[in-house]
Order: sequence, then structure tokens, then C-alpha cells
Amino acid sequence: MRIFIIGAGHMGSWLTEELCHDHEVAVFDIDAKKLKHFINVNRFLNIEEVKDFDPELVINCVTLNKTEEVFDTVFPFISDKCIISDITSVKDGLPDYYKKVGKRFVSSHPMFGPTFGNVRDLSSENVIVISESDNEGKEFFCSLFRELRLNIYEYSFKEHDEIIAYSLSTPFASSLVFAACMKKIDAPGTTFKKHMEIAKGLLSEDDFLISEILFSPHTLKQIESINSQLSYLTHIIKARDSEEMEKFLTRLRENIR
Repeated sequence: MRIFIIGAGHMGSWLTEELCHDHEVAVFDIDAKKLKHFINVNRFLNIEEVKDFDPELVINCVTLNKTEEVFDTVFPFISDKCIISDITSVKDGLPDYYKKVGKRFVSSHPMFGPTFGNVRDLSSENVIVISESDNEGKEFFCSLFRELRLNIYEYSFKEHDEIIAYSLSTPFASSLVFAACMKKIDAPGTTFKKHMEIAKGLLSEDDFLISEILFSPHTLKQIESINSQLSYLTHIIKARDSEEMEKFLTRLRENIR
């Protein structure tokens, strides 16, 4: 299959390297320096070059705030038969967009991210494929993800964003608060160092990626839940209420069991 990948960030580069072994792949990024390390790949410096490449699949790997704009830019240079694809972390607005443009599409979301995940062994990592996607496109990505030993889950657009608000916005917010309260410690404990590693990994991500997770319409509810639990914990600590603390910790252990 001829595949055109737009955006050579973490995920775009990973997909390019995975797909170029079995497919004819072309990649474009506005930053030409990001393209210099690819081998066995067509590297385009101008998006118009894709017209002669005539891709059967376009994978849009830019940030959510640029996704629709980039699709609109590439449409004049690809055929109507070409399947378009996104891998955005938040799908808000995309269902209406795909309905408007009327093109075959497939939407997915690798849940690990190359920053945190071990791309050499993805057997413990998950990926979501959107159920409303084109069947042929969906099968292509499911086949790829099965080869990579990823655990595949199929959800609707709405279900995806609800799950993401819970599974990503809660740890994102918690890690950001941890980093916000940071001060230098000469002899950090093991727990502190683990939290520090997570915070550093998160903050190494692109600002737009972090923002698009936290700006999801479903995130605010999770933030309010965090605030509620912090207020409750603060109350227990102020009162030095050992009995209530025991109840609280027991409930938390049941939650994570």
C-alpha cells in the first residue's frame, strides 16, 4: 500500500519506521530536519509532491488543533478513493468534520506514546480504534496493531473521549500538580523519584498534546473529582483523624485492587 504520513513527531516517526518495511511510505513535515534520519522512505519537502505519489492512505499525525487544517490542505492532491486517518488523543469535533468532508476515514489512538511506551515490546500496551471508521481502513490498522502485539479496543468517538478523560487527564493533572509543587531535594526517596520520572516524561511531550488532553470536554469533571478528594484528604489531615484516614486508605486499596 502507498501510505503518506504527515507530521514526523514522536508518533509520526514511529509509524513511518514501522510501516516502511512492508509498504511504500512517504512522509512530510514542515520542519525538514525531522526527515533526515529516515531510510527507505520518500521524503517530501512540499506537500504538493504527494500528488504524483498518489497515496491509498493518508495518516495525519499532527496535533489536534492542526488536524482539520492539514487535511484540508492535502485534499486537492489526493484521490477521492484515498482513505484518510488520524491518531489524535481527543476526537472532539472530528465526527462532524468527517461527516462534512464525506471521505472514507479511520480514526485510532495508540494509548502508549513513544515517550513512555517500550516500542520494542508493546504486548502490555493498548490502542483504541474508532468503531465508526471505514471497514477497510479499520482492518488495515487492526492488522498492523495485531502484528505489533498491541491490545486492541474498539469504541465510538463519544466512548473514546470519555475514556481518555478518565485514563489520561487524571494522571496528567496529578503529575502537573506534583511538578508545580516541586522543590530541590538532595536525597529523594524511591517514591519521589518514581513520581519525578513520570512528571519529566509528561513534560517532555509536546505542549499541544498535553493541552488537547486537558481541554477535552470531559476533563473538567475529572479535575473536580481530584479537587474533591484533595479537600477530603486535607480535612482528615487537619483533624488528625486516624479512624477516618484508615477508612480512606481502605477505600483506595479497594479502588486499585
